Amino acid sequence: MAQQFRRLTAAIVVGSLRAESLNLKVGKSIAALARDRIDFEIANIADLPLYNEDLDPTPPAEWGRFREQIARMDGVVFCTPEYNRGVPGALKNAIDVGSRPPGEIVWAEKPTAVISVSPYPIGGFGANHQVRQLCAFLDMPMLQQPEAYLGRVTPEKFGADGVVTDEPLRELLSKIVDAYAGWLSLTRARSEA
Repeated sequence: MAQQFRRLTAAIVVGSLRAESLNLKVGKSIAALARDRIDFEIANIADLPLYNEDLDPTPPAEWGRFREQIARMDGVVFCTPEYNRGVPGALKNAIDVGSRPPGEIVWAEKPTAVISVSPYPIGGFGANHQVRQLCAFLDMPMLQQPEAYLGRVTPEKFGADGVVTDEPLRELLSKIVDAYAGWLSLTRARSEA
């Protein structure tokens, strides 16, 4: 009997809450470039109440929806800006929400990639590495190459639909998509073996 293959799925978690976020545009571009291989969903973190352990017994509905979305995905791609050389508060809160309660970490064993995006030359290096450190603690296998510190990214590199139109950036994002799709396929195959 032929084995049925289900499509790969992954969440894109964007660390910026701005409506015209460059990180959101990169996330949309990743989803568009991968559409023939991975079904991406952008996970909304804007409405997540701040994590508070006192709320664990009766968690807010927004926490539950977010946790369920991440739990049903095969993998995760973080697209993050850098605020004051670190992870934006909204992204850290989302990571915290998904890491609780103890023993129910929705992030665990999700193949992960981190893309940091900035209009500045360093490309969010500090935030990228902070997210990687958090992911290591949460048992999230990380795509190591290519490292994705996207600097000098500007709104002019995207179309009205928010998808990349700049050819050099598109080529770079395509390399990231190719590497992540291979990584996600490999890790899922190993987990199902």
